[in-house]
Amino acid sequence: MNDSSSLYDFERRFDQRRALEWMQQNWTRSFMVCGLYAAFVFVGQHFMRDRPKLNLRRPLALWSLSLAAFSIVGALRTGVYMFHIITASGFKQSVCDNNFYNAPLTKFWAFAFTLSKAPELVDTVFIVLRKQRLIFLHWYHHITVLLYTWYTYKDQVAGGGWFMTMNYAVHSLMYTYYAARAAGLWVPRPFAMLITASQILQMVMGLLIQGLVYHWMHEVHCPSQVENIAWGSLMYFSYLILFALFFYDTYLRGSSGEKRSKTE
Repeated sequence: MNDSSSLYDFERRFDQRRALEWMQQNWTRSFMVCGLYAAFVFVGQHFMRDRPKLNLRRPLALWSLSLAAFSIVGALRTGVYMFHIITASGFKQSVCDNNFYNAPLTKFWAFAFTLSKAPELVDTVFIVLRKQRLIFLHWYHHITVLLYTWYTYKDQVAGGGWFMTMNYAVHSLMYTYYAARAAGLWVPRPFAMLITASQILQMVMGLLIQGLVYHWMHEVHCPSQVENIAWGSLMYFSYLILFALFFYDTYLRGSSGEKRSKTE
């Protein structure tokens, strides 16, 4: 995947070394960002309790549309790389590959994905200001994904290609759905169910990839650390439980009320 003719100019010019150095020096700032975010979650809801909700449909539609476009392009670019690795070198290599962070085609999208977990926190700002129901899964997910992605990028461990490509793909569906709903368009219920189902599948795959990295890290060149695998597995397992409960409560138990699916 080194054919420069298939690259956009910004992908070709992106300095991955400087990006890695910045993340290694600054990844702990994610704790400060998450601390401020958590404060907003509780203070913001208290502030809005006795105030009228804001409409914000148009800004929300534009915001969701921009994230949908970003996710779609990211999924296409990283998907091309992962498809090439699988077809050329096999599934095992696709799991153990850590060139994803440095390859000309994906180096920009790996760093952009990692940074994007900070602006994605704005999703919660809209929920709070519009006085929508803010569930634990939403803000817990945002905090833990941001911390784990920044922590993982600095070490550039195996499995990153799978994690990022899956997340880009799911977000392509999710933010397209959010944009359509914010624009007042009717979206069939099965599409919302498909999004949550894809989120659950993503968590199952995430656990599988973590397990395979642990299994292969002692056999082949599959760079990782036990600590990273442990934290990642705990994160994915907690998401699997929470998303499965969300799916059951929303679509199987026949609960009423508008509930939003949410992902990493």
